[in-house]
Amino acid sequence: MDHATPLEQALHVARALVLADLAAGEVADADVVSLVEDSVTHRRWWVEQWPEGVNYLSGLVAQDVKDALLEKYGRWPLCPVCEHGEPHALDVEPELGPDPHWVCTEAGVRVAAVGGLGPVFHPGR
Repeated sequence: MDHATPLEQALHVARALVLADLAAGEVADADVVSLVEDSVTHRRWWVEQWPEGVNYLSGLVAQDVKDALLEKYGRWPLCPVCEHGEPHALDVEPELGPDPHWVCTEAGVRVAAVGGLGPVFHPGR
C-alpha cells in the first residue's frame, strides 16, 4: 500500500522527469543529480507554503536545474531544432503552470514535454 502524500508523489514525478531529461542529454553526473535533489528540497518547502503549486512542480524543478546548470556548467538543454546560428538552450513553458514543455523560443516550437527529451535527442531508441 502506497502511503505517499500527493506532495511526495508530485516531487517524485518531478524528480523522475528531470532526471530522464538529464540522462537523455547525457549529463546526469552525480553533481548534476545533486542539483535536482537541491531543487526538490527547496520545492518541497515552497509547496508546503503554497499547496496550490503542487501541479507546477515538474516545470519548476526543470527550470531550477536549468538555471543551476547555467551557473555551473553552461546552457542546458541545447536546442536540437535550430541548426544555424548560436547554440541556445530550450526554455520551460509555461513558467508557472501545469503540463510544462521544453520550447525553442527562437523557432517558436514545442520540442518535448518535460521528461520527454529522450526521443528528441535519441530518435529511434
